[in-house]
Amino acid sequence: MSDDAAEPLKLIALDTEDLAIISAHLQDAVLQVGDIAYLPAERRFALAARRFDWEGAEHGHKRRRLAALHFERVVKARSTKVDPKATGIVLNLLAITFAETANPAGEVTLHFSDGAAILLEVECVEAQMKDLGPVWEAVATPGHPNGD
Repeated sequence: MSDDAAEPLKLIALDTEDLAIISAHLQDAVLQVGDIAYLPAERRFALAARRFDWEGAEHGHKRRRLAALHFERVVKARSTKVDPKATGIVLNLLAITFAETANPAGEVTLHFSDGAAILLEVECVEAQMKDLGPVWEAVATPGHPNGD
């Protein structure tokens, strides 16, 4: 690993625009179902992922970083094509979106490849993404076929 690894990111999202920035940094992050936790008593949803460092890729570096993401004020969580008991299944995060249902409440959707998704009913957008430290060389740069 080279010494020019960027400083770890720490991002906060309090609106749709902030969430789009977190989504861009987490595009193509990989995680296992077992890396996801919904804590209804705390109204929190959290996950740990190995994100591709898109910022570093602009400078010719192919690397991944361990990162955590959590949402506060989560009222309900449900999923499509994600079996919570299949803890070893790997998911590829494509995007995170927010759709307002009643200002400021709405639904955050974590979109994964193959049509899998996690929907979070939230009182408002309140999320944080933080790099946890480890950085390693990636095998390849993620690619997307035209139309995806």
